[in-house]
Amino acid sequence: MDERSSTAPHVVIELDAELRVTGWNRRAEQVFGVGAAEAQGKPLAEVAPISGDPSAWSAALTPEGETPQVRAVVLPGRELMFEAWAQVFRDGDGRVTGAAIYGHDVTARVAAARRGELGHTILTTLLDTLDISAWALDRDGVFLFQDGKAMRDAGLQAHQFVGANMFEVYANETGHAEVRTALAGEPVLGVQSETYGVHWMHWYIPVKNSPAVALVGISLDVSDTKRNEVELRAKLDLIEKQQEVIRELSTPIIEVWDGVITLPIVGLIDSVRTAEIMDNLLQTVARTRARFAILDLTGVEVVDTGTASHLIGMIQAIRLLGAEGILTGIHPMIAQTIVSLGVDLTRVGVHAKLRDALQYCIARLGRKRPAAPAATP
Repeated sequence: MDERSSTAPHVVIELDAELRVTGWNRRAEQVFGVGAAEAQGKPLAEVAPISGDPSAWSAALTPEGETPQVRAVVLPGRELMFEAWAQVFRDGDGRVTGAAIYGHDVTARVAAARRGELGHTILTTLLDTLDISAWALDRDGVFLFQDGKAMRDAGLQAHQFVGANMFEVYANETGHAEVRTALAGEPVLGVQSETYGVHWMHWYIPVKNSPAVALVGISLDVSDTKRNEVELRAKLDLIEKQQEVIRELSTPIIEVWDGVITLPIVGLIDSVRTAEIMDNLLQTVARTRARFAILDLTGVEVVDTGTASHLIGMIQAIRLLGAEGILTGIHPMIAQTIVSLGVDLTRVGVHAKLRDALQYCIARLGRKRPAAPAATP
């Protein structure tokens, strides 16, 4: 091996006609980890065995060997991706006398290519499967990439606007300020818009350290989510209206006589329901200008001290509106609870039955039911 080959920056291996090593330069020592003295005279397939194909080096003595090929060389503890091509030597009669193999370590390049291929496969799978559209802009807002199932479902073609300016294509759409913010280097996430009859959620992600790409955008089709949200809101509104009706039906306020209203309370009542009852009752007293408001507790068997306190407070609030609050149908347990509060009930009208309370109110109003007209002969 001459000096030029020995010091070449790439691998140079000289072989005889039997593919035994006759020359092994410094770069080969570095790449394969085998010294020249150790490699000398050995078959190349032994010094640098090819993974899965021990006879692969035989191609070095054929015309195909002149074409660069990447081979996986099995070395102790690692696999070397080696790109090599061959130069065949012949004598005057055309017989092969040997060959020279030139090459270099491309392990890092192959690994990067595999990662790139894997990344491309992942991206393609996501774009073809999920309801998203991915796109990229340069610093002037020109589309460099545009693809995804969501945009194709919206009637667009892959890369339809590549080469066009985003701000011109969507001149009549909103959201330009957010895109310009992202082009300036600040991420913008969760922007909503409606285009092509589709509801979108956008993420604008600035790209750093790239001379070509300034922004990567992801647009998610959220039409189904938006539709479900509208349906859910409509259902919640309906439920709220139904609950309002139920509350009104559960606490009906009845005007039983001119100036007399009654509120029959049935079932379990707590502080929340008592507050609703108070609000409705006070509004009714103010609207009807009632003189008496009867709270009939016949259908309530027990209340806690907090609720009892609210009931007494309700009677006092009725008095502030110029009416008189009356309690009827109090069960023994409720009576004990009210007494335990130590509230002065001397100014609160209490009657055993609703009928007694009505008679009291009518008497106080000074009115009686009109007598039936006498029959004419």
